[in-house]
Amino acid sequence: MINIVDYGLGNLRSIQNMLQRIGVNAQISGRKEDLKAASKLILPGVGHFAFAMARLHELGLVDVLNEQVQGQKIPVLGICLGAQLLGKHSEEGDCEGLGWVDMKTVAFDRSRLSPELKVPHMGWAETTPCRPGLMDGLPAKSRFYYVHSYHFVCQSPETVTCVANHGYEFASGIQQGNVFGFQFHPEKSHDFGLQLLKNFTEV
Repeated sequence: MINIVDYGLGNLRSIQNMLQRIGVNAQISGRKEDLKAASKLILPGVGHFAFAMARLHELGLVDVLNEQVQGQKIPVLGICLGAQLLGKHSEEGDCEGLGWVDMKTVAFDRSRLSPELKVPHMGWAETTPCRPGLMDGLPAKSRFYYVHSYHFVCQSPETVTCVANHGYEFASGIQQGNVFGFQFHPEKSHDFGLQLLKNFTEV
């Protein structure tokens, strides 16, 4: 059973509905026993990095997530803020993350953006795969829906699975072993997002 982690942040029902469209049942739960029983995890997130990490600690979910993802090696998919949490650190709140991926999250460098480009980066953007992974079967220039003011910086190029551009190119998808993450929202990205989620269910 896929478990969509409920810690009070994220588009939980939208993700569940998209999975139902491809015939996959997923439960929404923040109960430790449900996380322990899951075959795959989806970690959503919308909001502030430090607040999200505080919520995971308050609910006692960090140890369970560590055991499942690092101990049992079950696949996990982070979405938007949930993907940022997979890394080691974020500038948003100067806060440590879960540390599963060798990356940090930084604010958009506004000095590199032309005046017409706003932060947050919001809307549809072409997203280009860098290597095989969860975007297999998608066009080379797929379009996904973004809403974010921060983005990943990965220590190794091998971690980056796709890139997008907002004034400059940034990593928008990552994979390190059984850990996957995307800065965009597949649950808001119509057929492109549907294919990506289908690929995750088949990992």
